[in-house]
Amino acid sequence: MTTWLHGKVIEKKQWCVDLYSLKIKTTPLQFKAGQFVNIGLQVDGKVLARPYSLINSPDDSVLEIHFNSVKNGKLSPLLTSLAIGDNVQVSDRASGFLTLNEVPKVDFLWLLATGTGIGPFLSMLKTPELWQDFKKIILCYSVKSFEKLVYRTDFDTFQSQHQNQFCFVPFITREKIDNTIHSRITTSLENGMLEKQVNLKLTSDSNHIMLCGNSNMIADVTALLENRGMSRHTRREPGNIAIEKYY
Repeated sequence: MTTWLHGKVIEKKQWCVDLYSLKIKTTPLQFKAGQFVNIGLQVDGKVLARPYSLINSPDDSVLEIHFNSVKNGKLSPLLTSLAIGDNVQVSDRASGFLTLNEVPKVDFLWLLATGTGIGPFLSMLKTPELWQDFKKIILCYSVKSFEKLVYRTDFDTFQSQHQNQFCFVPFITREKIDNTIHSRITTSLENGMLEKQVNLKLTSDSNHIMLCGNSNMIADVTALLENRGMSRHTRREPGNIAIEKYY
């Protein structure tokens, strides 16, 4: 049975018509960057909850989540209607294995996200361990339109602080915007555009890939990587690919 912590909304941001972030103050919660918690509301005497990845650093006492308002969804439309000071429920334990401690020792870490799948990677990028453990971090972030390319100031900060270590590659699939790739991540892997952009070959040698977001992207990219001799990573059988499906 889930034990719930009392949380209070202290900040709310609407990025565009259906994209939101919430900051929640609650009892200090221990978690690893990349993990998720259940966020819930009292509805008809019961807690209606869904899992949401934590965007904040594990050292930050304020929790942050990033989510789409799903049409006809049960919980997300209710979350979008919350105001500053409103109460939410937060599970007392975080879960998930898309974490840095699960990554084998490699030189190059690739973070490939679509939409709100950027959440776990934002948390990782805010931890000192990430920058200590890898020679280079390549973040590929794919969205449909420029207004959905959120947290851009964070990426600018990472770039300025880690100029030779961090490579940010934004993808916008339905608009042509300067300094972004007008393509799907899968296509850019198939035609070699991505590797040319970052000047690095994505091979099984000293590379680890984390995928988060759209299940179709994850399936397609996994198939492409498997054709290159890579495999899913597990504790029993180390490989190159770690995934977390969002939608």
